[in-house]
Amino acid sequence: MKSVLQPIREKNATLVDLLDRVLDKGLVINADIVISVAGIPLLGVNLRAAIASMETMLRYGLLRDWDERIRSYARKEVEKKEAKEALVKAVSRNKMRKQAILACNLIRS
Repeated sequence: MKSVLQPIREKNATLVDLLDRVLDKGLVINADIVISVAGIPLLGVNLRAAIASMETMLRYGLLRDWDERIRSYARKEVEKKEAKEALVKAVSRNKMRKQAILACNLIRS
């Protein structure tokens, strides 16, 4: 008798479907690698990687501090850019005012 809970494989799954699922649910890879020569361990590597979208990472509480720092930095950069643009506009208006005054003075003389 067959079990009701058989694994299902979608035949038309594409790379985009796989990537969408990994980014939505997340994927964690844990690996312990030991390099040995003649049975003597020489090098050990412990690897842990998490692959997911930022939304998923934040939902699980991963990289929250990093995300806040990046967003804060981006806000400051936008504010700097806006302040620089306002300064350029003010200088341009001042130059145009000076040019208008010079033109008026030339017309009067």
